[in-house]
Amino acid sequence: MKPVLIIAFGLLSIFLGYKIYQSINAPIEFNKVRKERFSQVITKLKDIRDSQEAYKTVNGRFANNFKSLIQFVDTGSYTITQQKDSSFMRYNKVYQIDLQVDTVVVDTLGFVKVKDSLFKNDDRYKSMMDVPYAQGGEKFEMKADIIDKSGYRAPVFEAKVKKDVVLYDQPNDLRIRENAHQSVEEVNGNEIKVGSLTDVSTNGNWPPIYDRKDQ
Repeated sequence: MKPVLIIAFGLLSIFLGYKIYQSINAPIEFNKVRKERFSQVITKLKDIRDSQEAYKTVNGRFANNFKSLIQFVDTGSYTITQQKDSSFMRYNKVYQIDLQVDTVVVDTLGFVKVKDSLFKNDDRYKSMMDVPYAQGGEKFEMKADIIDKSGYRAPVFEAKVKKDVVLYDQPNDLRIRENAHQSVEEVNGNEIKVGSLTDVSTNGNWPPIYDRKDQ
């Protein structure tokens, strides 16, 4: 029995050593995967935000669906204007004399296509709704609305995706821990999102490190 016990204890030692290694290495590998995937998701959310801000500049509100937003980027244009101070003389009935009146003159200088301004020769905007790494081809959830803020009707939008969609193949215990994050150095909550349907904001819920990568 002695050789059998030696082999059994040897195999047990190898198994326990592997489990210890996994317990140490798994979080390290998870963090690598998480940062890489979150970076690509956030890059897409930034494209959505840039496109939405352009849409609002031209239309006065945000797009409520990706079809309208993509069509706008594909065909829309900015109007380039120039403002300059000017003045003219106008007869004043009270004083019965001509008085100088100050005004602002707005000149239209031309037009620039939104596609060229935001994406140049890149057509990635056509797939901005697709979530990177999503196993089932999931799309970002996007909504737009008009909310009342102190008597002002403000356009708002929000685009988001669940972290579980992006980290679908990662260990369940690590995903649960990730969804509970509350830290200035992490993407808080169980979603990655940009904008808000309750506040006038186009900020994302990611930490500044993901913005520094772009720079």
